[in-house]
Amino acid sequence: MKLINVGFGSMVSAGRLIAVVGPDSAPIKRMIQEARDSGRVIDATYGRKTKAVLIMDSDHVVLSALQPESVAARISGRESAGQDEEEEET
Repeated sequence: MKLINVGFGSMVSAGRLIAVVGPDSAPIKRMIQEARDSGRVIDATYGRKTKAVLIMDSDHVVLSALQPESVAARISGRESAGQDEEEEET
């Protein structure tokens, strides 16, 4: 089982991940709100702005403070786990 760092020490299973999308479109905002209302949101932003939304096969929605491109790079193994975290903290 491969775990992906989605920022600040939080991990998700790569095998359970369906999609990584930006949070700006209206349908994604609706999806986040519906998941929040039903208790299926996992907020891994640690109080920072949500920049990526991870949709899991369990119907959970994970919010991340990393860019979707950064999460995708971590999935494919092109980036080290701590590199973007330092950039996001500034």
